[in-house]
Amino acid sequence: MNLTFSVTNRCQSRCKTCKIWGLYQKSPNKRQDELTLVEIEKIFRSMGHIFIFNMSGGEPFLRPDIVDIVRLACKYLTPGIVHIPTNAIATKKIEQDVIAILQIIQNSNPSIQLTVKPSLDHVGEKHDDIRGVKGNFEKVIALFKSLKTLQLKYPNLHAELGTVISKWNVKDIEEIASFITGLGVDSYRNEIAEQRSEMFNREDHITPSPEDYERAIKYFTGEIKANMGNRGPFQRMTHAFRLAYYELAIRILKENRQVIPCYGGLSNAHMSPYGDIWACCTLGYEKTMGNLRDYDYNFRALWKSRQAREVRDYIRKGSCACPLANQAYSNILLHGPSLLKTMGNIFIKRGFS
Repeated sequence: MNLTFSVTNRCQSRCKTCKIWGLYQKSPNKRQDELTLVEIEKIFRSMGHIFIFNMSGGEPFLRPDIVDIVRLACKYLTPGIVHIPTNAIATKKIEQDVIAILQIIQNSNPSIQLTVKPSLDHVGEKHDDIRGVKGNFEKVIALFKSLKTLQLKYPNLHAELGTVISKWNVKDIEEIASFITGLGVDSYRNEIAEQRSEMFNREDHITPSPEDYERAIKYFTGEIKANMGNRGPFQRMTHAFRLAYYELAIRILKENRQVIPCYGGLSNAHMSPYGDIWACCTLGYEKTMGNLRDYDYNFRALWKSRQAREVRDYIRKGSCACPLANQAYSNILLHGPSLLKTMGNIFIKRGFS
Protein backbone atom coordinates (compact mmCIF):
# COMPACT_ATOMS: atom_id res chain seq x y z
CA MET A 1 0.00 0.00 0.00
CA ASN A 2 2.81 2.39 0.84
CA LEU A 3 6.26 2.87 -0.63
CA THR A 4 8.66 5.27 1.05
CA PHE A 5 11.64 6.14 -1.11
CA SER A 6 14.49 8.01 0.55
CA VAL A 7 15.69 9.63 -2.66
CA THR A 8 18.88 11.01 -1.10
CA ASN A 9 20.71 11.16 2.22
CA ARG A 10 22.02 14.63 1.44
CA CYS A 11 20.69 17.28 3.81
CA GLN A 12 21.51 20.88 4.77
CA SER A 13 19.92 20.51 8.23
CA ARG A 14 21.91 19.63 11.32
CA CYS A 15 19.04 18.26 13.38
CA LYS A 16 19.50 17.18 16.97
CA THR A 17 17.24 14.19 16.28
CA CYS A 18 18.99 12.82 13.18
CA LYS A 19 22.52 12.15 11.94
CA ILE A 20 21.86 11.43 8.27
CA TRP A 21 23.52 14.74 7.46
CA GLY A 22 26.79 13.51 9.01
CA LEU A 23 27.02 10.51 6.66
CA TYR A 24 28.56 12.58 3.89
CA GLN A 25 31.06 14.21 6.21
CA LYS A 26 32.40 10.74 6.93
CA SER A 27 32.19 9.49 3.34
CA PRO A 28 31.87 12.36 0.83
CA ASN A 29 31.78 10.05 -2.19
CA LYS A 30 28.79 8.08 -0.90
CA ARG A 31 26.40 10.21 -2.95
CA GLN A 32 27.87 8.69 -6.13
CA ASP A 33 26.31 5.38 -5.12
CA GLU A 34 22.75 6.72 -5.03
CA LEU A 35 20.36 5.17 -7.53
CA THR A 36 20.36 6.78 -10.95
CA LEU A 37 17.18 7.72 -12.79
CA VAL A 38 17.71 4.78 -15.15
CA GLU A 39 17.93 2.40 -12.19
CA ILE A 40 14.86 3.93 -10.56
CA GLU A 41 12.82 3.44 -13.73
CA LYS A 42 13.77 -0.25 -13.84
CA ILE A 43 12.69 -0.66 -10.20
CA PHE A 44 9.39 1.20 -10.58
CA ARG A 45 8.56 -0.80 -13.70
CA SER A 46 8.90 -4.02 -11.66
CA MET A 47 6.67 -2.92 -8.78
CA GLY A 48 3.10 -2.25 -9.87
CA HIS A 49 0.48 -0.04 -8.20
CA ILE A 50 1.30 1.77 -4.94
CA PHE A 51 -1.43 3.72 -3.15
CA ILE A 52 0.84 6.12 -1.22
CA PHE A 53 4.19 7.19 -2.65
CA ASN A 54 6.14 8.88 0.11
CA MET A 55 9.39 10.62 -0.83
CA SER A 56 11.88 11.07 1.96
CA GLY A 57 15.53 11.82 2.66
CA GLY A 58 17.76 13.50 3.73
CA GLU A 59 16.17 16.48 2.07
CA PRO A 60 14.19 15.20 -0.94
CA PHE A 61 14.41 18.45 -2.91
CA LEU A 62 18.22 18.26 -2.94
CA ARG A 63 17.79 15.49 -5.49
CA PRO A 64 18.21 17.39 -8.81
CA ASP A 65 15.94 14.96 -10.66
CA ILE A 66 13.12 14.83 -8.10
CA VAL A 67 10.61 16.00 -10.69
CA ASP A 68 11.61 13.16 -13.02
CA ILE A 69 11.29 10.66 -10.17
CA VAL A 70 7.70 11.78 -9.61
CA ARG A 71 7.06 11.51 -13.37
CA LEU A 72 8.25 7.89 -13.29
CA ALA A 73 6.17 7.19 -10.18
CA CYS A 74 3.02 8.52 -11.85
CA LYS A 75 3.73 6.39 -14.93
CA TYR A 76 4.55 3.08 -13.26
CA LEU A 77 3.26 3.20 -9.65
CA THR A 78 0.00 5.09 -10.35
CA PRO A 79 -0.25 6.40 -6.75
CA GLY A 80 -3.33 7.99 -5.22
CA ILE A 81 -1.22 10.19 -2.97
CA VAL A 82 2.28 11.62 -3.40
CA HIS A 83 3.73 12.94 -0.13
CA ILE A 84 6.93 14.97 0.21
CA PRO A 85 8.36 16.33 3.49
CA THR A 86 10.95 19.11 3.36
CA ASN A 87 13.17 21.24 5.59
CA ALA A 88 12.24 24.27 3.38
CA ILE A 89 15.82 25.55 3.23
CA ALA A 90 16.14 25.62 -0.57
CA THR A 91 12.90 27.59 -0.80
CA LYS A 92 13.03 28.79 -4.42
CA LYS A 93 14.02 25.39 -5.81
CA ILE A 94 11.27 23.71 -3.80
CA GLU A 95 8.67 26.15 -5.15
CA GLN A 96 9.80 25.52 -8.73
CA ASP A 97 9.88 21.75 -8.27
CA VAL A 98 6.42 21.66 -6.65
CA ILE A 99 4.93 23.56 -9.60
CA ALA A 100 6.61 21.17 -12.05
CA ILE A 101 5.35 18.16 -10.06
CA LEU A 102 1.80 19.55 -10.01
CA GLN A 103 1.91 19.97 -13.78
CA ILE A 104 3.06 16.37 -14.19
CA ILE A 105 0.19 15.18 -11.99
CA GLN A 106 -2.23 17.36 -13.95
CA ASN A 107 -1.13 15.71 -17.20
CA SER A 108 -0.94 12.21 -15.73
CA ASN A 109 -3.91 11.93 -13.36
CA PRO A 110 -5.45 15.07 -11.79
CA SER A 111 -7.06 12.97 -9.05
CA ILE A 112 -3.64 12.31 -7.46
CA GLN A 113 -3.31 14.26 -4.21
CA LEU A 114 0.03 15.97 -3.58
CA THR A 115 0.90 16.74 0.02
CA VAL A 116 3.97 18.85 0.78
CA LYS A 117 4.98 19.03 4.43
CA PRO A 118 7.57 21.56 5.63
CA SER A 119 8.95 20.61 9.04
CA LEU A 120 8.38 22.99 11.96
CA ASP A 121 9.75 21.81 15.30
CA HIS A 122 9.28 25.04 17.26
CA VAL A 123 8.59 28.75 16.89
CA GLY A 124 11.26 31.25 15.85
CA GLU A 125 14.86 30.71 16.87
CA LYS A 126 13.98 27.60 18.90
CA HIS A 127 13.15 25.84 15.62
CA ASP A 128 16.49 26.94 14.19
CA ASP A 129 18.26 25.58 17.27
CA ILE A 130 16.66 22.13 16.97
CA ARG A 131 17.23 22.01 13.22
CA GLY A 132 20.73 23.44 13.42
CA VAL A 133 20.34 26.11 10.69
CA LYS A 134 19.95 29.80 11.42
CA GLY A 135 17.05 31.39 9.55
CA ASN A 136 15.33 28.07 8.84
CA PHE A 137 12.13 29.13 10.63
CA GLU A 138 11.62 32.10 8.31
CA LYS A 139 12.10 29.86 5.27
CA VAL A 140 9.50 27.39 6.54
CA ILE A 141 6.95 30.16 6.88
CA ALA A 142 7.81 31.60 3.45
CA LEU A 143 7.47 28.20 1.76
CA PHE A 144 4.20 27.45 3.53
CA LYS A 145 2.69 30.76 2.37
CA SER A 146 3.83 29.99 -1.17
CA LEU A 147 2.16 26.57 -1.04
CA LYS A 148 -1.10 28.13 0.14
CA THR A 149 -0.99 30.51 -2.82
CA LEU A 150 -0.45 27.62 -5.23
CA GLN A 151 -3.62 25.97 -3.92
CA LEU A 152 -5.68 28.64 -5.69
CA LYS A 153 -4.62 27.06 -8.98
CA TYR A 154 -4.05 23.48 -7.86
CA PRO A 155 -6.83 22.23 -5.52
CA ASN A 156 -5.18 18.79 -5.25
CA LEU A 157 -2.22 20.36 -3.41
CA HIS A 158 -2.34 20.03 0.38
CA ALA A 159 -0.13 22.39 2.38
CA GLU A 160 0.83 20.66 5.62
CA LEU A 161 3.23 21.29 8.47
CA GLY A 162 4.84 18.64 10.64
CA THR A 163 6.60 18.46 13.98
CA VAL A 164 9.02 15.84 15.26
CA ILE A 165 8.20 15.61 18.97
CA SER A 166 11.44 15.19 20.87
CA LYS A 167 12.74 15.86 24.35
CA TRP A 168 13.63 19.38 23.15
CA ASN A 169 10.06 20.48 22.38
CA VAL A 170 7.61 18.02 23.99
CA LYS A 171 6.72 20.42 26.82
CA ASP A 172 6.03 23.26 24.37
CA ILE A 173 3.65 21.44 22.04
CA GLU A 174 0.61 23.55 22.88
CA GLU A 175 2.52 26.72 21.98
CA ILE A 176 3.82 25.19 18.73
CA ALA A 177 0.46 23.72 17.70
CA SER A 178 -1.39 26.94 18.49
CA PHE A 179 1.00 28.89 16.27
CA ILE A 180 0.68 26.38 13.42
CA THR A 181 -3.12 26.27 13.63
CA GLY A 182 -3.17 30.05 13.28
CA LEU A 183 -1.42 29.76 9.91
CA GLY A 184 -4.42 28.03 8.34
CA VAL A 185 -2.67 24.72 7.74
CA ASP A 186 -4.59 22.02 5.83
CA SER A 187 -3.20 19.33 8.08
CA TYR A 188 -0.77 19.24 10.97
CA ARG A 189 1.18 16.01 11.42
CA ASN A 190 3.52 15.05 14.18
CA GLU A 191 5.62 12.02 14.93
CA ILE A 192 7.83 10.91 17.78
CA ALA A 193 11.59 11.33 17.57
CA GLU A 194 12.85 7.76 17.33
CA GLN A 195 16.16 5.95 17.36
CA ARG A 196 16.26 4.58 13.81
CA SER A 197 18.89 2.68 11.91
CA GLU A 198 18.20 4.95 8.93
CA MET A 199 19.11 8.06 10.91
CA PHE A 200 22.30 6.71 12.52
CA ASN A 201 21.03 7.86 15.93
CA ARG A 202 20.67 4.56 17.78
CA GLU A 203 22.79 5.82 20.69
CA ASP A 204 21.10 9.22 21.03
CA HIS A 205 18.52 9.85 23.75
CA ILE A 206 16.02 11.90 21.78
CA THR A 207 12.64 10.29 22.50
CA PRO A 208 10.36 12.02 25.05
CA SER A 209 9.11 10.06 28.03
CA PRO A 210 5.74 8.31 27.61
CA GLU A 211 4.25 10.62 30.25
CA ASP A 212 5.41 13.81 28.55
CA TYR A 213 4.27 12.53 25.17
CA GLU A 214 0.83 11.59 26.50
CA ARG A 215 0.38 15.07 27.98
CA ALA A 216 1.34 16.64 24.65
CA ILE A 217 -0.98 14.41 22.66
CA LYS A 218 -4.00 15.30 24.80
CA TYR A 219 -3.85 18.77 23.30
CA PHE A 220 -3.83 17.41 19.73
CA THR A 221 -6.70 15.01 20.26
CA GLY A 222 -8.80 17.75 21.82
CA GLU A 223 -8.19 20.11 18.90
CA ILE A 224 -8.93 17.44 16.28
CA LYS A 225 -12.22 16.44 17.90
CA ALA A 226 -13.32 20.04 18.36
CA ASN A 227 -12.72 20.90 14.70
CA MET A 228 -13.58 17.64 12.93
CA GLY A 229 -16.95 18.99 11.79
CA ASN A 230 -15.24 21.77 9.84
CA ARG A 231 -13.07 19.45 7.76
CA GLY A 232 -13.59 18.14 4.23
CA PRO A 233 -13.87 14.38 3.54
CA PHE A 234 -10.16 13.81 2.81
CA GLN A 235 -9.07 15.75 5.90
CA ARG A 236 -11.69 14.06 8.12
CA MET A 237 -10.30 10.68 7.10
CA THR A 238 -6.67 11.63 7.78
CA HIS A 239 -7.57 13.19 11.15
CA ALA A 240 -9.55 10.09 12.15
CA PHE A 241 -6.50 7.91 11.51
CA ARG A 242 -4.39 10.39 13.43
CA LEU A 243 -6.56 10.01 16.52
CA ALA A 244 -6.16 6.24 16.35
CA TYR A 245 -2.40 6.59 15.86
CA TYR A 246 -1.94 8.83 18.91
CA GLU A 247 -3.67 6.32 21.16
CA LEU A 248 -1.62 3.48 19.70
CA ALA A 249 1.70 5.35 19.99
CA ILE A 250 1.14 6.11 23.68
CA ARG A 251 0.51 2.43 24.42
CA ILE A 252 3.58 1.30 22.46
CA LEU A 253 5.80 3.73 24.35
CA LYS A 254 4.41 2.61 27.71
CA GLU A 255 4.30 -1.13 27.07
CA ASN A 256 7.27 -1.49 24.68
CA ARG A 257 5.52 -4.12 22.56
CA GLN A 258 3.46 -4.48 19.41
CA VAL A 259 0.06 -3.47 20.75
CA ILE A 260 -1.53 -4.51 17.45
CA PRO A 261 0.15 -6.69 14.79
CA CYS A 262 2.77 -4.95 12.66
CA TYR A 263 2.60 -5.54 8.91
CA GLY A 264 5.97 -3.99 8.08
CA GLY A 265 7.40 -5.73 5.03
CA LEU A 266 3.89 -6.66 3.87
CA SER A 267 1.82 -3.50 3.64
CA ASN A 268 4.77 -1.10 3.44
CA ALA A 269 8.23 -1.03 1.94
CA HIS A 270 11.05 1.47 2.34
CA MET A 271 13.73 1.95 -0.31
CA SER A 272 17.04 3.58 0.58
CA PRO A 273 18.91 5.92 -1.81
CA TYR A 274 21.19 2.99 -2.64
CA GLY A 275 18.52 0.41 -3.51
CA ASP A 276 18.20 -1.35 -0.15
CA ILE A 277 14.67 -2.55 0.63
CA TRP A 278 13.56 -2.44 4.25
CA ALA A 279 10.38 -3.37 6.06
CA CYS A 280 10.70 -0.01 7.79
CA CYS A 281 13.24 2.73 8.42
CA THR A 282 13.48 1.85 12.12
CA LEU A 283 15.04 -1.54 11.37
CA GLY A 284 16.65 -0.13 8.22
CA TYR A 285 20.23 -1.19 7.56
CA GLU A 286 20.17 -3.56 10.55
CA LYS A 287 17.47 -5.80 9.03
CA THR A 288 17.59 -5.21 5.30
CA MET A 289 15.57 -7.45 2.97
CA GLY A 290 18.25 -7.12 0.31
CA ASN A 291 19.53 -4.71 -2.33
CA LEU A 292 17.78 -4.32 -5.66
CA ARG A 293 21.07 -4.05 -7.52
CA ASP A 294 21.68 -7.68 -6.56
CA TYR A 295 18.31 -8.67 -8.04
CA ASP A 296 18.71 -6.92 -11.40
CA TYR A 297 16.33 -4.19 -10.12
CA ASN A 298 13.45 -6.67 -9.85
CA PHE A 299 11.45 -5.66 -6.80
CA ARG A 300 9.14 -8.67 -6.88
CA ALA A 301 12.07 -11.09 -6.86
CA LEU A 302 13.60 -9.42 -3.80
CA TRP A 303 10.19 -9.15 -2.09
CA LYS A 304 9.76 -12.93 -2.31
CA SER A 305 13.33 -13.78 -1.28
CA ARG A 306 14.37 -15.84 1.75
CA GLN A 307 16.00 -12.80 3.32
CA ALA A 308 12.74 -10.87 3.02
CA ARG A 309 10.83 -13.73 4.64
CA GLU A 310 13.29 -13.79 7.54
CA VAL A 311 12.70 -10.09 8.22
CA ARG A 312 8.93 -10.61 8.15
CA ASP A 313 9.25 -13.52 10.57
CA TYR A 314 11.29 -11.32 12.91
CA ILE A 315 8.52 -8.71 12.91
CA ARG A 316 5.68 -11.24 13.12
CA LYS A 317 7.20 -12.76 16.28
CA GLY A 318 7.03 -9.37 17.99
CA SER A 319 10.81 -9.00 18.17
CA CYS A 320 10.52 -5.24 17.65
CA ALA A 321 8.09 -2.49 18.58
CA CYS A 322 8.03 1.17 17.65
CA PRO A 323 5.55 4.02 17.11
CA LEU A 324 6.65 4.69 13.50
CA ALA A 325 3.74 6.75 12.14
CA ASN A 326 4.00 5.70 8.50
CA GLN A 327 3.74 2.00 9.36
CA ALA A 328 1.24 2.48 12.18
CA TYR A 329 -1.39 3.92 9.81
CA SER A 330 -1.20 0.78 7.66
CA ASN A 331 -1.34 -1.43 10.74
CA ILE A 332 -4.51 0.34 11.87
CA LEU A 333 -6.07 -0.12 8.45
CA LEU A 334 -5.36 -3.87 8.54
CA HIS A 335 -6.47 -4.42 12.16
CA GLY A 336 -10.25 -4.84 12.33
CA PRO A 337 -10.98 -3.35 15.80
CA SER A 338 -8.66 -0.38 15.21
CA LEU A 339 -10.17 0.28 11.80
CA LEU A 340 -13.72 0.24 13.18
CA LYS A 341 -12.71 2.70 15.87
CA THR A 342 -11.10 4.92 13.25
CA MET A 343 -14.25 4.89 11.11
CA GLY A 344 -16.16 6.03 14.16
CA ASN A 345 -13.74 8.93 14.57
CA ILE A 346 -14.67 10.23 11.11
CA PHE A 347 -18.17 11.00 12.35
CA ILE A 348 -17.14 12.95 15.44
CA LYS A 349 -19.26 16.09 15.46
CA ARG A 350 -18.14 19.52 16.47
CA GLY A 351 -18.15 20.07 20.22
CA PHE A 352 -18.32 16.46 21.41
CA SER A 353 -16.47 13.18 21.14
